[in-house]
Amino acid sequence: MVDHLARENVNQVVDYGKGESGPEGGGRGYELPLLLFGGFRTLIDRLHARLATEGHPDMRPAHGFAMQAIGARGATASEIGRRLGVSKQAAGKTVDRLLALGYAERADDPTDARRKLVHLTPRGYEALARSAAIFDDLRAEWAATLGTDRVRELEAALRNVVPAETAFRLDATSWLGAP
Repeated sequence: MVDHLARENVNQVVDYGKGESGPEGGGRGYELPLLLFGGFRTLIDRLHARLATEGHPDMRPAHGFAMQAIGARGATASEIGRRLGVSKQAAGKTVDRLLALGYAERADDPTDARRKLVHLTPRGYEALARSAAIFDDLRAEWAATLGTDRVRELEAALRNVVPAETAFRLDATSWLGAP
């Protein structure tokens, strides 16, 4: 990860006091989102390392989110942008990259000749299928380390605290952009 530059931790404010307990003998409040993000980042990084060895070396996390936003029925660049929480132009750049890599293609919308739809290609569907299989493997590794019951409990607990309408939102990139 990029939080260590020239042996200096750029997260030093957050790291200060680590190891001290927070309220009720638990961790500090700010550690929970960082640990959840660290778990997410670990899974995504390991996924992409595996995808690279399995024929998808140019696949990036943004591509997977964009492919999910395209969906099985296809979508316009504007729709993809809305689903990802980015501008139409940003979505267009990602779509152009997916086209160049052979993961997607553009076609006329059969219901409106003025619109162009982006559809996944067989290569795009194959990349998503490989991703799903790799995620299953990674989950199994977590279960082997933590125990199957603990992983199930973790998933159940997260389902309880994460609102259903945000559980599978793809627009996480909007957090980092301008309002």
